[in-house]
Amino acid sequence: MSEETIFSKIIRKEIPADIVYEDELVTAFRDISPRAPTHILIIPNKLIPTVNDVTLEDEAAMGRMFTVARKLAEQEGVSEDGYRLLVNCNAHGGQEVYHIHMHLVGGRALGPMLSN
Repeated sequence: MSEETIFSKIIRKEIPADIVYEDELVTAFRDISPRAPTHILIIPNKLIPTVNDVTLEDEAAMGRMFTVARKLAEQEGVSEDGYRLLVNCNAHGGQEVYHIHMHLVGGRALGPMLSN
């Protein structure tokens, strides 16, 4: 089993977070260091360290992350102008917390996907 993360503590409400959505599969909360006017993290309630660790039994939670992203983008008023969904994997991918998570980022023009 993988090590527990700060996100595990947020799911259990052991540390505070601005939770904007939760159900039996996923939890979503505002990023404490937002990179855009809207910056929400969507995480599975099950600890899955990276994309490389996703299994067939995780498909429902992974799909739910996308449907929750759509719902939250609408609620945040960014769905029409556009937003970005990011999932980083391991060190070279920029992953900092090893509990798979999706960034929902929007509220302004985001520019190019990658910088040189």
